[in-house]
This record gives sequence, structure tokens and C-alpha cells, in this order.
Amino acid sequence: MSDLPFDALLLVSFGGPERPEDVVPFLENVTAGRGIPRERLEEVGEHYFLFGGRSPINDLNRRLITAIESDLADHDVDLPVYWGNRNWDPYLRATMEQMVADGVQRAAYVVTSAYSSYSGCRQYRENLAAAVDGLDLDLVRVRLYFNHPGFVGAFTDTTRQALADAPAGTHVVFVTHSIPDTMNDASGGPGVGAYRRQHEEVARLVGEGAGAEATSLVYCSRSGSPRTPWLEPDVNDHLEALAADGVESVVVVPVGFISDHMEVIYDLDTEAKATAERLGLRFVRADTPDDHPAFVAMVRELVLERAAVLADDSAPRAVVGSCAPNPEVCAVDCCANPRGAVAAVR
Repeated sequence: MSDLPFDALLLVSFGGPERPEDVVPFLENVTAGRGIPRERLEEVGEHYFLFGGRSPINDLNRRLITAIESDLADHDVDLPVYWGNRNWDPYLRATMEQMVADGVQRAAYVVTSAYSSYSGCRQYRENLAAAVDGLDLDLVRVRLYFNHPGFVGAFTDTTRQALADAPAGTHVVFVTHSIPDTMNDASGGPGVGAYRRQHEEVARLVGEGAGAEATSLVYCSRSGSPRTPWLEPDVNDHLEALAADGVESVVVVPVGFISDHMEVIYDLDTEAKATAERLGLRFVRADTPDDHPAFVAMVRELVLERAAVLADDSAPRAVVGSCAPNPEVCAVDCCANPRGAVAAVR
């Protein structure tokens, strides 16, 4: 299949350090403009040093890209796959310069973030706008996919597997990255609160599909001033509450992450697991989608869907649950930058 309205696919991700000496410079990139002292960055960096100063995210993206390339080839979709990060090598600008040098003129892009929010969507689009500035390259967004059957199906499968040997009464705890209340309120548009609502819907769908007896949605990785309200409850506080209510077993599902970011391997596999052990809770963590076949197929399906929508806006979008498909082109006031307007690709 070579008649697509774009000639490449760009995977856009967050990035992560791959050597101990990269950790603090990486964190400086992530927090640029926020005035966070170096001492605090070094403190956060200790999380990375527990794992050899290497985040798993780049290796997992490499594995995902290999799976996507194989899946595209198996389905006769002739589309080269490129990869660029916001905060570490390979940087978006370098990747897009390579794309232009290779003759790419128009590329579809997919972000390794499934939900609406400033940090999960618009900030990526702002970084893309800055990186593509001055280059003869057109970028076409593939919609956010929190309610695509491939995303929900992958999590349903991994959650069902985690529950397979769980005792009766096991509570399924869905976990995502906390964000400030104001960022949640602006997600999807002023006052919409799409970030929380989308997660609630995915947790419902996955919980029902996996046969969970009881579920809850909680948050991890809160940062910033303690005076700023963020989405709660925190996963560790919630485990305390469950144990106090007599729950003896939990399955933790990192439903906000497509792969094992540092927030998963430290905040959940290290901190939350230690909390559960202290409380006497049986603790099992479900896998993230990573290169799960349903998730990989979803990328191809979204690319083909986007091509169909470009040709005919009434083309069907694959979704499950009660939420509408996320728009291919975001409204101007969707997921607003809390620090003021910045140019973003559409």
C-alpha cells in the first residue's frame, strides 16, 4: 500500500537517559524554565541511579518501533518509521532534519501518550512546532487513542493475566500520572476535565473486560509545590486505605503509561510495592502494553484511519466505550498551556 497521503510515520516520545552522566542533564531538559534547583534534580536523579542511571523508555521505544515496522510490512503498508524525543536523544529536531534529508515531505505522527492534557498532548505539539520550524515538512497528527480497541484490549489482556492467580477479593488499582487540578480542568477544553474522565472510562472498560471484582483509579508521581492541588488519591495513600478496609490482595495496573517509564519501575514497582509489603498486601503489577500485538496493530489502524479521514471526514473511527473519539485536530483552547499561549502544530 503506497498511496497514503503521507510518506513516513514519526513516533514522538518523552525520552530518557541511558547513562548515569546523562541523568541530571536530562532532568534539566524536562524541567527547563521552571526554576527547579539542581539539588532537587540530583535528588530525583537518585531514582534513576537505582537502575544504573538508565531509563527503560528508549529501549522500549526501540522494541516498539521494530514491532511496528514488522506489522506494517506484514500488512503491505509501505511507510518508514522514524523516532524523535522531546527531552533526550534522538531529539525531535535531529530526527526531522534526517527525515527531510531522506526526502520525506509529509509525515503522520503518533505520540506515546494516550490521554488529553497539556503535558500529554499540547506540550508535545508545542515541541513539534519548535522542532519543525524552518523545515519543509508537514506533520499530520494521529488522534489520541485512550478508547481505541487496541489500547483498551492490550490493558484488558495484561490485567486479566495479572488476575489469573489472584485470590477472591483482589482489588484492581488503576494508576496514572497525577497532574495539577487546573491542568485537568483545562484538558479537552476549559472546564472539561477530560484527563480524569478518560482514565475513569478506560479503568471501567478494562476492569469489566478483565472480570475485576472491585476497582479504583489513583495517581502517582506528584511533584511541585505542596500548596498546588493535584489529582488524588496517591497510590500509596490508597493502599493504606484498602488495607484498613480489610483488602488483602491488589493488582496494580499502570493504565496511564504505554510502557515501563521510570514512574512505573520506581513509583509502582519500588515504592508502592514496598508500601504493600509493609501493609501485608499481596501485590501484583500488570504489564503495560509495550509491544503487545493489539497495541502494535492499533498504530497501523490509526495511521490508515487518519488517511481515510483526510480523504473523507465522515470515515469511521474505531472506539470502545461511551467517550467519543478524540479529534484529529485539537481546538485552539484544548489543553491550554498554563504559562500562556505557545505555537503548536495542529
